[in-house]
Amino acid sequence: MSLPGKARALAEVLRAFAGHPWVFAKLLRQLPRVLRGFTFAEGWEPAGPPARGDTGLDSSTAADPENPLVAFLRKRETGRGIWKWMHYLDVYHRHLRKFVGKEVHVLEVGIHSGGSLEMWRDYFGPKCHLYGVDIEPACACYENDHTKVFVGSQADRGLWQTIRQRVPALDVLIDDGGHETEQQIVTIEEMLPHLRLGGVYVCEDIHGEYNGFSAYVQGLVANLHAMLSGYEPDVKPAPIQSYIGSVHIYPYLTVVEKVDSPVSRLVSARRGTEWQPFG
Repeated sequence: MSLPGKARALAEVLRAFAGHPWVFAKLLRQLPRVLRGFTFAEGWEPAGPPARGDTGLDSSTAADPENPLVAFLRKRETGRGIWKWMHYLDVYHRHLRKFVGKEVHVLEVGIHSGGSLEMWRDYFGPKCHLYGVDIEPACACYENDHTKVFVGSQADRGLWQTIRQRVPALDVLIDDGGHETEQQIVTIEEMLPHLRLGGVYVCEDIHGEYNGFSAYVQGLVANLHAMLSGYEPDVKPAPIQSYIGSVHIYPYLTVVEKVDSPVSRLVSARRGTEWQPFG
């Protein structure tokens, strides 16, 4: 990056923190721990015996053979193309199997050659309503009686406004679109609120140690850990804690799950009569 480019980037950072100086101070204090965690992970070496049931296969290809997504992908030798990291399939099955066979509304950003739309239809079943979003107009050809296609840029908030008006609340959103930070951030900001309770949001292909969307997710997670009134055994949750149940980080993949019903209290239960005489 050129010197003028660095200056602009620094100015943008300073503007972002102008109204939140306490956040900037907190981030600065955390930098040594971030570096410590990075160094620990970078130097990670496997130790101890293999896990029970270890097949010895390369983990990049050892997807669960009972997973119907794996079976579908392995049978795909011709037809519309699908391009997925194999380890994604087990993650999808873990978080999405609860929707199989039910009426479910699924939106995928990034149609490409149409194969993944066929995979989702096969996985969820005939009650699945599919919605695809792609910047390429030619992808409109994949629209049919159970699939609606929207053409436009996922970085365009106007596009998402239109989609929210035309599409019911979603159960699943899969972002496999342009993979650029601003595209991913705009998509989650516009569509996470449109996910119904119990819904699952997935962003694919978060590549690189200091990926911009990954940094955004860390800010989201920081708010999940918020304690608005200090440490108390019974607290009123922050708004996001009422609706976001969990955030899962996998290699190249982030999954956000909404709760099945809004959380009104976060309670630390203390039970029993015998306690150590300290603290």
